[in-house]
Amino acid sequence: MDKQRRKFLKIAGASVVAGMAAPAVIKLTSSPAVASGGHDAPAAHAPADAHGGGHAEEAPTGVRLGMVIDTRKLNAKEGLIDEAIAACVAAHNIPQYPDKKNEIKWIWKAPFENVFTDHSVRLGSKKITGQDFPVLCNHCDDPPCVKACPTQATFKVEATGVVAMDFHRCIGCRFCMAACPYGARSFNWQDPRPYVKKYNPEFPTRMKGVVEKCNFCGERLALGQEPACVEACKGTGAITFGDLNDPKSEIRAVLDKEFTIQRKPTLGTNPSVFYIV
Repeated sequence: MDKQRRKFLKIAGASVVAGMAAPAVIKLTSSPAVASGGHDAPAAHAPADAHGGGHAEEAPTGVRLGMVIDTRKLNAKEGLIDEAIAACVAAHNIPQYPDKKNEIKWIWKAPFENVFTDHSVRLGSKKITGQDFPVLCNHCDDPPCVKACPTQATFKVEATGVVAMDFHRCIGCRFCMAACPYGARSFNWQDPRPYVKKYNPEFPTRMKGVVEKCNFCGERLALGQEPACVEACKGTGAITFGDLNDPKSEIRAVLDKEFTIQRKPTLGTNPSVFYIV
């Protein structure tokens, strides 16, 4: 078993596949933790610190999965962002509607001023403001979408920090979309199944009237695999994924070394996705 696979077997948490959760009890860190993918999973982690550049130390008690996106490396290889997006689309049967107004987005590209709306771009470097940035669900520590959902179709897996979706519980009210300050959720206005170009039998398709979004590839993590976007960027160092609460993890090493920014950190949601620009 290679080193990379061992790393992801270690952090493999709840398996959340379109609302069907497979309970699992796994030693996720140096301290035992229960990883149950159900709505009643016990709280098994303390909120991670906001890495606004300081990276303050704390004493975490469980797993808090997060991601660091190094946009310098991501843009150094032409088409790498598109490869990451394509990998996500293929893994999760994301429909490709011809009409962009109905687009379903798990990972997508946007310019700096749209991604980091609270950072000034006045007289900004064209190297930064002229490039695309990958955008996805931030899997916030305090997610407003979870509070807004009346049916618990959107819920937080306390053992991992992942904000998950139960498609079967979704009633299509779109309260979660209104609550999300990052625009990270999409609504199926029509049956998405005819627009899935290549069906992946390992992940269920959705139906009309359902909201969907990035799930940090919870179904892949439960099998000891990397998230699809991370796998697509393997060997480039463009995306680092792991346990933010583990001081010995690769992602913490990156955060301790590099200055990172988050999307709209002043909102207090504490996103678990960090960017190196």
